[in-house]
Amino acid sequence: MWRRMREDIDVILERDPAARTTLEVMFCYPGLHALWAWRISHALWIRRAKWLARFISNTARWLTGIEIHPGASIGRRFFIDHGLGVVIGETTEIGDDCTIYQGVTLGGTSLVDDKRHPTLGNGVVVGAGAQVLGPFTVGSGARVGSNAVVVKEVPAGCTAVGVPAKLVKCADGTPEDRRKATADRIGFSSYGLLAQDMPDPVAGGIDAMLDHIDAMERRQEKLETRLEEMRSALDSEYVESS
Repeated sequence: MWRRMREDIDVILERDPAARTTLEVMFCYPGLHALWAWRISHALWIRRAKWLARFISNTARWLTGIEIHPGASIGRRFFIDHGLGVVIGETTEIGDDCTIYQGVTLGGTSLVDDKRHPTLGNGVVVGAGAQVLGPFTVGSGARVGSNAVVVKEVPAGCTAVGVPAKLVKCADGTPEDRRKATADRIGFSSYGLLAQDMPDPVAGGIDAMLDHIDAMERRQEKLETRLEEMRSALDSEYVESS
């Protein structure tokens, strides 16, 4: 237990440049107090002492401004920065090394007594004021922008922003990522400054052009790969026949 508490403190010292000393973190960080209270209430919850678990959870909410349901599942090295107004629902699952900021809600959208809150993978960051609502997964390494409203799955490594949230960046390359890369390569640097939520016929035409260039380049890569495979096969046959 003491080792886990020390780990919680070290995480804050590592991730928050405003944290200076261990004593400051122990006595002045409500996110840490809420997490420690959740540990006690969660232990009681899984032992079916649910009234006492909820009482401790409610007391912690009154003291810290952070509401974590004792039924939630939270991994290691979890950091709530600032924390006021954070709500974490009963069936929420949070992986290791996650960070969330003030005003975040990990909530549900149904009254069904089942999995109704989100699952956060490892290393997820949820920005201030964001709402993640529903029984879906936010993949490991994903980012949720401030004030975003996320109502569907976010793949691992992606960034979601807006209302409703849209994917603007993914590790595996969304069409927006590839489009921007193509624009950068041909020197159209001003493309990235266009407002995403305001329709613009010129921007639409440029999007179509960039998508076409990207599609042609991907097709060319496939053809070159196929030709290389055929050349290698012919060379092998020639060597065998010789």
